[in-house]
Amino acid sequence: MKTYENLTTYNPGEIEGKWYSYWENQGYFHEEVDTNKEPFSIVLPPPNVTGMLHMGHALDNTLQDILIRFKRMQGYNVLWMPGTDHAGIATQIKVEEMLAKEEGKSRYDLGREKFVERVWEWKKEYGDTIVKQIRSLGASCDWTRERFTLDEGYYHAVREVFVSLYEKGLIYRGERIINWCPRCATALSDVEVEHEDEHGHLWHIKYPVKGEENRFVIVATTRPETMFGDVAVAVNPDDDRYKDLIGKTLILPFVNREIPVIADDYVDASFGTGCVKITPAHDPNDFEMGQRHNLESIVVMNNDATMNEGAGKFNGMTREEARKQVVAELKELGLLEKIDDHDHAVGHCSRCNTIIEPMVSKQWFVDMKPLAEPALKVVKDHEVEFVPERFTKTYVNWLENIRDWTISRQLWWGHRIPAWYCDDCGETIVSREDITECPHCHGHVTQDPDVLDTWFSSGLWPFATMGWPEQTPEL
Repeated sequence: MKTYENLTTYNPGEIEGKWYSYWENQGYFHEEVDTNKEPFSIVLPPPNVTGMLHMGHALDNTLQDILIRFKRMQGYNVLWMPGTDHAGIATQIKVEEMLAKEEGKSRYDLGREKFVERVWEWKKEYGDTIVKQIRSLGASCDWTRERFTLDEGYYHAVREVFVSLYEKGLIYRGERIINWCPRCATALSDVEVEHEDEHGHLWHIKYPVKGEENRFVIVATTRPETMFGDVAVAVNPDDDRYKDLIGKTLILPFVNREIPVIADDYVDASFGTGCVKITPAHDPNDFEMGQRHNLESIVVMNNDATMNEGAGKFNGMTREEARKQVVAELKELGLLEKIDDHDHAVGHCSRCNTIIEPMVSKQWFVDMKPLAEPALKVVKDHEVEFVPERFTKTYVNWLENIRDWTISRQLWWGHRIPAWYCDDCGETIVSREDITECPHCHGHVTQDPDVLDTWFSSGLWPFATMGWPEQTPEL
């Protein structure tokens, strides 16, 4: 007979692994649909396939497990649906870094098809770490139903949502200001940008007034390197200092482009000099002002955040190099009035921490205002309540000020956008099924190379995992 006299510490590896395997093999976490019982289900918020378990996961999963086990004991028809998220940017970066380190290659050396194959290989070998860790917690998920946001059934749900929203006019393709990560080389949504307070400067630059010798308008900017994209200078219409300048023309230093002085209520007369340079292609607020005043958008940077030919002799410099050189030459020309210290929030990519570049780009967007309205209404009508209540204000503020959502990503790992462009007639075709020719002229078609933002597919998790759009027994 075995004794435990010398056992001084509990060994979870020995005991828990054995019993978890037993529970799973006996099917204790699995139930078929039983219409005679009241259903109770939780879908595990899908952790990134690149992820590792942290204390937040452990707490959240434990609370779910308590609810699931309690409902089983009460006799409900219970399902705890597990699965993982393909984590578009995070996973692609992981594999790109591995390729560079081990083989000295980039994804472009492999090509799209081979690269995606390598990502699937990586996912198979390394991507289930977090799943093993969730099991080690003793979480009683039904692993026979495990889902992945890139599995076949899920793909059909994603395509159905994209096409149906497009047909309703809620998805569109157009040129708008987006967050661009020069390192990841893709557009980002607002929630993928983290703002960090940084110590910077406010440069006061003189823009000569056309036809008036020794008269200047002084603009204050935190980003002098974007001045090549300036298309106007704005002042507040009630600012007496500049009323006589409205409608006049300025000469943009270095490129000698003529730009107008315009009036707009958005301008804060008390900030800086009260004169704001308008660069619609590289600032979200300037973009909105540009739309209001029908101004041109001039992109002056490449996708890697180097200056392009629009920057004249600064072409090819990084944005940091260009900033230093522009400031130095403005000083030499006598066009730098002064420099103030200025702390401000700077957006960084949440994946790689690179400073993001606001940039006008042709992307796919979701029109968010019509979708936000019913979500606002249920909270304002107290059908949905927040605990603690103070988060109601955060939620309402977010939805009332929501901007259209950039959903296209310049990546290879993810759900490919179901849109094709006809090389002959120029038509755009959005389809639930793959197409091989243009339905209008029978010409050759090319599929959009971009993939969807990971959250476009992750947001469907509660019902796509249950088989939607099919009307399955689980759903």
